Amino acid sequence: MAKVIITCAVTGAIHTPSMSEHLPITPREIAEQSIAAAEAGASIIHLHARDPDDGRPTPDPAVFMQFLPVIKQ
Repeated sequence: MAKVIITCAVTGAIHTPSMSEHLPITPREIAEQSIAAAEAGASIIHLHARDPDDGRPTPDPAVFMQFLPVIKQ
């Protein structure tokens, strides 16, 4: 049997809350869904940070640091 690597793009890249009510927006939601994906078997989690107020993608390192340490822990 071949080995399989499962990846999960928890936040998507360009998705917005109007596209899906299931899109995690807050750092807490991103962390929770990332941890759930890892527990379900994902070995790679691909993440983008979101502005917690409106869900738009943000490159702000401060937002990333609100969920990355939680996921790593």
